[in-house]
Amino acid sequence: MENPVSKDPMHGVTLKKILEDLVGFYGFDTLGELIKIKCFNEDPSIKSSLTFLRKTEWARKKVEELYIRALPKMK
Repeated sequence: MENPVSKDPMHGVTLKKILEDLVGFYGFDTLGELIKIKCFNEDPSIKSSLTFLRKTEWARKKVEELYIRALPKMK
């Protein structure tokens, strides 16, 4: 029996991987312009951004939405 493959682009992708991909593609400067949150604009780091995004659902949702929109460009 064959396992069905998920068509969800977020399936199996961690928040850390999403953030690393977005920072690698855009950089923190552009990311801070696209999503206006303090953790991207003031002394940004992956660690501090992950801490904030894990606690703040609305910000995490914005990051995930940007990731889905940017995914075709990153490939």
